[in-house]
Amino acid sequence: MEAGEARPGVVATLRALHEALGGRTALWVKESSARNLRHRDFLAPRAALRAAFPGGQVPADAVELVTSLCGAGVLAVRAAQQTPAGLEVRVRRPEAFRRLLLCSAPCPAPAPAPAPAPAPAPSVVLHCPALRGPGAPRPRLLRPLLLADHLAQLLRAQGVLVHLVPALAEEGRRDVLRQLRVDWPAGPAGPDLSDAVSALKRALARAPCAAGCGQGPGAAALPVDVICKVQLKGFVEQQGLVGYDPNLDVLLVTEEKLQSVAELQQAALQCTAGGQGSCCSIVHVVSCEEEFQQQQLDLLWRILDPGPHTALQKYLVCGPVKVTNPSSPIRADQYLQLRRHQMYKASVMKYGELAQDEAWTEVIDTLTAAAIRFEMLSTAHRSQITLDLQDSSISTKGTKSGAFVMYNCARLATLFDTFQQAVEQGTYPPLPPPSELNFSCLREEGEWLLLFNYLLPFPEVLQQAAQLPAPTKGIRITANTEAEPFPHLFEQMFARLRLLAAVRDMFHSALDMLHLPPLSQI
Repeated sequence: MEAGEARPGVVATLRALHEALGGRTALWVKESSARNLRHRDFLAPRAALRAAFPGGQVPADAVELVTSLCGAGVLAVRAAQQTPAGLEVRVRRPEAFRRLLLCSAPCPAPAPAPAPAPAPAPSVVLHCPALRGPGAPRPRLLRPLLLADHLAQLLRAQGVLVHLVPALAEEGRRDVLRQLRVDWPAGPAGPDLSDAVSALKRALARAPCAAGCGQGPGAAALPVDVICKVQLKGFVEQQGLVGYDPNLDVLLVTEEKLQSVAELQQAALQCTAGGQGSCCSIVHVVSCEEEFQQQQLDLLWRILDPGPHTALQKYLVCGPVKVTNPSSPIRADQYLQLRRHQMYKASVMKYGELAQDEAWTEVIDTLTAAAIRFEMLSTAHRSQITLDLQDSSISTKGTKSGAFVMYNCARLATLFDTFQQAVEQGTYPPLPPPSELNFSCLREEGEWLLLFNYLLPFPEVLQQAAQLPAPTKGIRITANTEAEPFPHLFEQMFARLRLLAAVRDMFHSALDMLHLPPLSQI
């Protein structure tokens, strides 16, 4: 790619197409289906054109502007024509291959505009209440935990400072998290919180919506472990808060609840200091069963600490996790061992009896973590997921399967290892530098699908996922570069290898967002 030439992107191209038609209501869509991509890459549908232009007819000068698109990150247009479907655009595909595959980094984020002074880094506290409960966690609690871990990685990739709460002290839970490759702080939550809890108790005694604190007349009526009770319903109405459960009424405040609030308060203060800003966002990643209890703590924190950060609390709510065929209630560690056994059996069926060495143990452990992460994250977070715990229930073939994704990652590694061995044996010449490759020989439908649907939008997908988490889909590699050497096909083979190298880098980047190491063999 030429020095200073920006990596092309979907957002920049859609913005330029939008402006070429006068900046009216968003008209353009990016095509993604193989069928439509045979005819066009972008489309302004006929219905949208009718709302924007008399009779839906785009003026000739506007069409000319579309065909002459240029600008940072904008794909060059090869042709634009009006058809019964609308205004269709085809981009210059060889140039798109060249610009994208010559990027020095596989999937760099768009460069920020120069500024006289760096802005403070945004800060977020991610709170996962599922880690607070006693005893061994159930599989349903893994969903918000894995979502919080994934979101933390996505936010860090965008330069956000992330603080995770609560710190995990219980060894049994820490072991489950280690096996799932969850990067979560362990041990006691920093300094002693007794001073912070004492301050919260003093604030509680002054709160007008609290009753029974201290030695007042209402104290004797409270249970022995309850400090006082707080009227949440009246507070919500007084503050005009919206979105809270209408059944919120009276909260019995205990020492444990104040400890939870103190830990959140401390994380918010640390987050603010680290980001050098005045406040930070608080995101509670909860299961639908936990949302009500967390809203109670949310309001208690608002009552006791009216600082700006308490007003920035948000919720990422996970749908229910239904477990079928359990002989008895199953713990998360049992669920993990079941999936591990299934990954081992699937590998034995495919490759025969495996050597019990450290390398294969690592492979099976990685496949297990991938299987569970994809099982929990490949469905929209609000929707219900069903875990079938029959021994033969899990599939390793679908594109939503973690094993399928890891298999394709290993297949790419094997492909490049095989090519390198062939180079060392003199069968193939070395892969030329990207600037010497002829990308115009990439004409197959599957090649364009890989670039246009996956490589091109991937950085923007990461940015959007940091705002609203979404799973990364797997893609199956079908390009064949392992045939007998024919010198007249070297040009095409080299271009395809460069394309697959970009796909490999995208795999590695996506797996890193899930704390999964790429496998070189399965």
